[in-house]
Amino acid sequence: MKADLVEEHRWLQQLAGRWRVTFDPPGESEKQAHAAWEDKTRSLGGAWIVSEMTGTMPDGSAATNILTLGYDPARKRYVGSFASSVMTHLWVYEGMLDDTGKVLTLDCEGPDFANPGRTARYQDIITIKDGDSRNFSSRIRNADGTWKPVMSSDYKRIPAA
Repeated sequence: MKADLVEEHRWLQQLAGRWRVTFDPPGESEKQAHAAWEDKTRSLGGAWIVSEMTGTMPDGSAATNILTLGYDPARKRYVGSFASSVMTHLWVYEGMLDDTGKVLTLDCEGPDFANPGRTARYQDIITIKDGDSRNFSSRIRNADGTWKPVMSSDYKRIPAA
């Protein structure tokens, strides 16, 4: 059986490639450039992308993150997951593109780090800036329904050698 690919699958392919990643933690005035962070994203048959990001955490330890994203035509939603070597929670995504076709908002649930033992609603957001740059940000939903930024990272494409 072969997957019938639709335009939403093709949208994911722009994420493929090698990327240099820098982080901009909320509340800090200077961008933290972690030159060692690199993301390698590949297509899985045109239906999915698989992204592996590796780098060094602020405490000096190594980390690896794996992101998968695809599109489910039956649900009319982007779907995926995120796993990290520095946490035990598997983040499961479901989301949609905005009307501009540049912003993919992925809803998920995860640990409420401010209230151990509880969960919270999150959104991870991929914003396409141009063919060689994008942003990945996360935010948590507050009790009053507003959103609080958690992190932001900028991706710059590494040209093929």
